[in-house]
Amino acid sequence: MAIEGQGRLYVVATPIGNLSDLSARARAVLESVGLIAAEDTRHSGSLLKHFAIRTPLMSLHEHNEKQRASEVVLRLQQGISVALVSDAGTPAISDPGFELVRAAAAAGIDIVAVPGPCAAIAALSIGALPTDRFCFEGFLPARAAARRERLRELAAEARTLVFYESPHRIAAMLEDCAGCFGAQRGAAVAREITKLHEAVYRGTLAELGARAAQDPDFSRGEIVLIVAGSPRAAQAPDEAGLDRVLRPLLNELPLKQAARLAAQIADVRDNQAYKRALHLRRESGGED
Repeated sequence: MAIEGQGRLYVVATPIGNLSDLSARARAVLESVGLIAAEDTRHSGSLLKHFAIRTPLMSLHEHNEKQRASEVVLRLQQGISVALVSDAGTPAISDPGFELVRAAAAAGIDIVAVPGPCAAIAALSIGALPTDRFCFEGFLPARAAARRERLRELAAEARTLVFYESPHRIAAMLEDCAGCFGAQRGAAVAREITKLHEAVYRGTLAELGARAAQDPDFSRGEIVLIVAGSPRAAQAPDEAGLDRVLRPLLNELPLKQAARLAAQIADVRDNQAYKRALHLRRESGGED
């Protein structure tokens, strides 16, 4: 619970390319706070100048965040509201911000999200791969051996995988993904989202790897890689085993609640358990 007289910490999402994506609410917050904690004051200074915002800036990046977090919390306790921004997108999502948010929460500061652009979510929305469940992995290790080790750990993951990758490593990343997941696994590469040269490449990992080797534009700009989940892990569950869990639950509970509990017990997806529960209910002549 927030303490009266303290400032608020606003976690503000900023454009990932197109400046028009700065929301009216985000602009109002940036204008009204007493201080903006920014990953790069020069970068954020250009954004503020574009919108004629004159709020003072303080740097808060991966190398000084732990030290600066205590300074910002002190300002907040003194009644000064602070906005946290990263260079682009939503703070603390593969960007600085977590240490400050954690310190502010521990101090009882009121923390407010001002949502907006996020490269991972934007790429998922246009990647044409399943979005009902996904696993955000951010940047994998730069060293090839460590990167491949992590990819092998993810090979059986059924959820869609979302990675951030640098332009000069995307070709190697696609090659490693093909080696660990299989060359025919579906994927998409979203490049320069919301910017002038935005492009989305879709196909198998093998096809995208070949494209990366031939197209010089493929490895330019900010990149999000989306990879389909393991088809083996996504296979339909054992219906007989699921039915044994569902039938008694359906006798006692509403359909949606029974399906949700069955999914947890049988370790299957919620939508798989719901579809099976619906089939059993109709089979028995009950109402949906």
